[in-house]
Amino acid sequence: MKPDGGLAGVDGCKAGWIAVHREADAAPSVSVFPSFQALLDALPDATIAVDMPIGLPDFASRGGRGPEALVRPLLGARQSSVFAIPSRAALYADTSDFTTIEAWYAAHRLASATALATSDPPRGVSIQAFGIFSKIREIDQLLIARPELCRRIFESHPEVAFCRLNGGTAMALPKKIKGAVNPAGMEERKVLLCRHGYGKAFLDQAPPRGAASDDFLDAAAMMLIAGRIASGEAKPSPDPPLIDRFGIPVAIWA
Repeated sequence: MKPDGGLAGVDGCKAGWIAVHREADAAPSVSVFPSFQALLDALPDATIAVDMPIGLPDFASRGGRGPEALVRPLLGARQSSVFAIPSRAALYADTSDFTTIEAWYAAHRLASATALATSDPPRGVSIQAFGIFSKIREIDQLLIARPELCRRIFESHPEVAFCRLNGGTAMALPKKIKGAVNPAGMEERKVLLCRHGYGKAFLDQAPPRGAASDDFLDAAAMMLIAGRIASGEAKPSPDPPLIDRFGIPVAIWA
């Protein structure tokens, strides 16, 4: 695999998906797309690293699907950023477009009950995890329908990426404290990204509308991982990846 078709690092955001992307040796750009399909249409040949779980279990075991338990010990104080993914049945328990907060909470309760019934030890669904279920399903449905996309769409995780880019040492400072962006943690990550070729002015720009500043930095880190995947440097956890029921690889790459 070569990065000739371009590279993209992707993270979910309020408006859909934020991508930091570049063609061959061109300067990076940042864009927001309303759907993952729109992103694929705009970047038809790019190697993509995305901060979103890919490959879902039929039954959830302690610690998650497998990749989560392997990468958490690398991250020290940052390991809580890697949360366990419940079963595919829990992810698809309610796929409504929620029009009321009551419907949203009811759907969360249903997903949690389904997760409890399809896990050992029994484990419900956190509000944080439930909040990204629709995005997990978006990628899952694309990969089930178009298995060839598995050759260019890879799961990564920002804190695992930063750790790998930092020579195996986890970031010392959190990106957020109590839900608010932590400027010192953001700066620590910008310094690391600049060591890997980004310009400070690029990273200091305001993110596109509908994306947060931490989403932007995470997508920037994901693009570096996409480059590592394209060049053969990246490693999956586990190695080799697991495979889910639909043949989708299950691994966190960095």
